[in-house]
Amino acid sequence: MGWNLLPPLIQVLLKKDDKNVLHCLAIFNHLIETCRPKELLIGLLEQLEQEEPVAIAESFHLLLKPLQKVLLRLGNRKASSLGMALSFALDQVAKLPVPQTKEQEEDNIFPLCRCCCDLTAFVKPFVQEAKQEFCNGDGKPSESSKKLTGFDRVDQEELRTELVKFCMSTLSRPLLEVQLNDSDVLASSPLRDFATEILNNLAAIGESTPSLVYQPLCKRKEVAGFLEEEVRYPKESQASLAHLVFVHHLAADTFPYVFNPMFSLRCNMNHVDLLLSKSEEFRIQKGLELYENSLGRVEDNSLPTELLEIKTFRTVPQNLTKVMTICPKHELRCKGLKVFQLSLEKFNLEAKYDFFKYMLKTSNHSGVEGYVIKNIRNQIDAALRPGNSNIWFEGFRLMPLLWLVFTLPDGPETDLLQYLDRLMEALNLLRYLVIRDKVTEDKTGIWTALSKIEDVFLKPLRVGINMSRAHYERELSTTVENNKRNVKDTSVISLSVGDEKLPNMSFESQVEALHSALHTFDMMESVLVRIEELTEVKSSI
Repeated sequence: MGWNLLPPLIQVLLKKDDKNVLHCLAIFNHLIETCRPKELLIGLLEQLEQEEPVAIAESFHLLLKPLQKVLLRLGNRKASSLGMALSFALDQVAKLPVPQTKEQEEDNIFPLCRCCCDLTAFVKPFVQEAKQEFCNGDGKPSESSKKLTGFDRVDQEELRTELVKFCMSTLSRPLLEVQLNDSDVLASSPLRDFATEILNNLAAIGESTPSLVYQPLCKRKEVAGFLEEEVRYPKESQASLAHLVFVHHLAADTFPYVFNPMFSLRCNMNHVDLLLSKSEEFRIQKGLELYENSLGRVEDNSLPTELLEIKTFRTVPQNLTKVMTICPKHELRCKGLKVFQLSLEKFNLEAKYDFFKYMLKTSNHSGVEGYVIKNIRNQIDAALRPGNSNIWFEGFRLMPLLWLVFTLPDGPETDLLQYLDRLMEALNLLRYLVIRDKVTEDKTGIWTALSKIEDVFLKPLRVGINMSRAHYERELSTTVENNKRNVKDTSVISLSVGDEKLPNMSFESQVEALHSALHTFDMMESVLVRIEELTEVKSSI
């Protein structure tokens, strides 16, 4: 009978304007206290389900408190029912939009903020019930622990498991999706308070924050429970937790900062790698923020080359390359470049050397390779300054790195426009070397290897420039001639990238693109000519 009465009562209570609201509320409260809790649980969950954000928030505010009372009436065997209720509630939260501005959050009117506040209050008594007390010095349970646990250890562990699962799920959604505002931006933040409460709840039920953050490098002890490790501790939730701890400094009172910054970086690289491997902008942003924060705590020129043997120190740069080159959001591409440069500054000289070699072999992007070559030039310049001599960016060790720079991927037939950034930086580096390094000193070995560089790089590049210029001049002449003749279907050029066909180009756009290409070849040739002039002059001295 109570189950049947719930729907009409709740509909009246949600409308709020019915004259019988007070009477219906009294009946509703009586049902919650007297009807069988298992039937009430199912009935309340059915009524909790809504589709519209405002309706979801209203139903949360009305029904979570009664649902809490029903679950508490179930006694010791409530764990599975609590897990079902929490899972259902999170499914509803997943339907809610995320606030995009601090104005949407600060008045606590936004549906997600309201629901998070209600969830915090809802779960509190169950956290208290499952709370783990510290043991005495002799390893035996404390007296408070004995008084607190009124049911057997299995029931307690099942309750803890459901609460851990809930807290870890909230770290992934909604907390990973929202951009928290720090206290200096928003003094009172419901979402920041919710995140803080989730971390406090984890600590209260015996989950160590450092252990969760550093789990990739720390083998966890075996814990009894019916959930698998991956289900109980999702990797994405751990990444979100690391972001909250290191970027927003939540749980500062439970997270010791005695860990070596290099150790913290190694652990966080797993989280960064996971976040940067995704396509969603909010994940990429948090991955960049966590990486930047982790690097910021490390001293410059301190990371050894042995770290490059760790998988994440190879995959993170690859994912970072994708962010810098194909991420749709301009701000994230710029942020990615900034973090990439910061990571370079943290490696010592040997690690920089090995990292440059790795990136030139694997990045497969002209812009990134050009940026790496520019950094190589900066390192050589620093090494050639008085008192800064080093064995990695001068002498015999430098040439294996330079051979990766002075190369044409496809010989004279290389697409020069596609590899423009890389080739221009390579030419600028070569010009710098022949100007900066004296023939009589040859600290970089460039003069010893110059004849081979001419054979494998400069001469094929000269041939490639001439071939490309001739091709584009012919295309320009044909385009102009066709336009004069008004030949049908020749006033446009059809282009495609991969399987995607691009919009047709007008005659003016065609001519502009062809002239731009010819200008590029002239610019490349001018640097090439300058290098030839310098080598001839210096060789004759």
